Amino acid sequence: MRNCYVGQVSNKFLGQNIVLYGWVHRRRDHGGVIFIDLRDHTGLMQIVFDPKNDCFSLAETLRNEYCISIEGVVRFRPDGTKNTDLLSGDIEIVCGKLEIFNQAKSLPFNLDDTNLSETTRLSNRVLDLRRPVMQTNLRTRYYVSKLVRKFLDDSGFIEIETPILTKSTPEGARDYLVPSRVHDGHFFALPQSPQLFKQMLMVSGFDRYYQITRCFRDEDLRSDRQPEFTQIDCELSFINEEEIRSLFEKMIRDVFKYLKNIDLPDPFPVISWEEALNSYGSDKPDLRINLKLTNITDIVKNVDFKIFSSVASDPNGRVVALRVPGGASISRNDIDNYTKFVAIYGARGLAYIKITNLDDGRDGMQSPIIKNISDSALNLLIERIGAKDGDIIFFGADKSKIVYDALGALRLKIGNSEFGKDNGLFVNDWKPLWVVDFPMFEYDEHDKRYVAIHHPFTSPKDGHDVFLEEGSYNKVVSKAYDMVLNGWEIGGGSIRIHKEEIQKKVFKALNFTEETAKARFGFLLDALQYGAPPHGGIAFGLDRLVAILTSSESIRDVIAFPKTQRAQCLLTHAPSSIEDKQLEELHISINCDK
Repeated sequence: MRNCYVGQVSNKFLGQNIVLYGWVHRRRDHGGVIFIDLRDHTGLMQIVFDPKNDCFSLAETLRNEYCISIEGVVRFRPDGTKNTDLLSGDIEIVCGKLEIFNQAKSLPFNLDDTNLSETTRLSNRVLDLRRPVMQTNLRTRYYVSKLVRKFLDDSGFIEIETPILTKSTPEGARDYLVPSRVHDGHFFALPQSPQLFKQMLMVSGFDRYYQITRCFRDEDLRSDRQPEFTQIDCELSFINEEEIRSLFEKMIRDVFKYLKNIDLPDPFPVISWEEALNSYGSDKPDLRINLKLTNITDIVKNVDFKIFSSVASDPNGRVVALRVPGGASISRNDIDNYTKFVAIYGARGLAYIKITNLDDGRDGMQSPIIKNISDSALNLLIERIGAKDGDIIFFGADKSKIVYDALGALRLKIGNSEFGKDNGLFVNDWKPLWVVDFPMFEYDEHDKRYVAIHHPFTSPKDGHDVFLEEGSYNKVVSKAYDMVLNGWEIGGGSIRIHKEEIQKKVFKALNFTEETAKARFGFLLDALQYGAPPHGGIAFGLDRLVAILTSSESIRDVIAFPKTQRAQCLLTHAPSSIEDKQLEELHISINCDK
């Protein structure tokens, strides 16, 4: 019977008999003596098989990833054979007894290979999870969950499970639907979040709820998205925005301090959504990059450069500048590549001015556009942007969303480039912040109606319900807040609507008829009639949080059995077809031609 884990063996066990279980990580034959590195989830240990021992002939059959048990005596390694890369590098175990639990066929890849394709890894996920980096990632995930639970338990929260099979409420991402066998033609939906249930728990008087729960969204996937993901879901009664932010940034500070010995700021900076967009082109800005955008729309309204003046005259247009200190050294080839890059975001071009010597006026500038900008406008531009000798200024001119998306992405690209790092435009640090005061709605040009930016249950700022009365939906600011860390949104929440009449006004703003609102959310409207308390909450993406803590490039690296970007499991080959009998029981027919 095992009496120790591999990683626990130390000098204090010298001369003692040890029983270990694990896998053969690698094998080496040296002059008739066999060495293996035995691995379990705690580390590696060198095991020696001497030809004089009875188990030597069995050891000759060992191959990588055989699952074995060894029993032997701990001793110092001979002089000149110590391994400083291992914690146990100055000791080894001389094996006296060996048992092979199970053999392993030749592996499809070497577990030490750091250049494996993701397809290979996900197709062989069971073996991929044996790699130390994946063991570390998933154990970190466990520790984060454990720390979060302790923090919330100590803060008066209780964990309550909410349904996985629930009602489809199509407003936002697409639902995953589950057909009901006993109710013909009816469907459950898998929850996109426990939002409505946790609000109703507040109405029920539970005061502080949390749940580490699975959520499901049938949406396009990226490195930080999965069709099923895990939320740290929280809701509190009788609380305001500032109190929620203070409580949960403490939770995140505690997690980072305990796991990584990182001291995050106290308190986190807070900026408005409008400031985030105007300064960084993003509502999840990466503050490690020392570059900011500058709005110059008012300055260029009357310049002869028609691209600027026409956009500046459009109420929905913006002309924005991005100053890059030291950027005058950027080559024309790099500028052309940046122009192609911003085109991905809908930008139709990328104007620029290189500043060589401000004392020479326009003669100290290089640009194809300055001939169409007057001296007075040019001076105002330089002053507002704060340009200096050796800088380059990039310009975007288009609809607000296109400009912010394009220049916000360009800011990240330049800041994260070798040029950016060499010129001090990137600071390798932890930069959390809160983004607050989001607009309540945005207009959907395709559907010709307003949609909720967060969700329809977010409360408007105090006094902003008057805009709901007026139908001035573009003026409504919400009590929403997102926690952002190094360009990742790791959590978001809001104060909720707790009055039925305001909830009905929001549904009206979203172009819901009374019948539609009743059919979709009647249970919530009914609950709000029975003394619903003021309440609010937040949800953190556990996958994203762990990915940041482990420096993983994708959340797939911190999920045991993730899906691909096409929402497939390469290990089990899900989704898959099902038998006709199952379809008949569900009264479903499939027509893939439509």
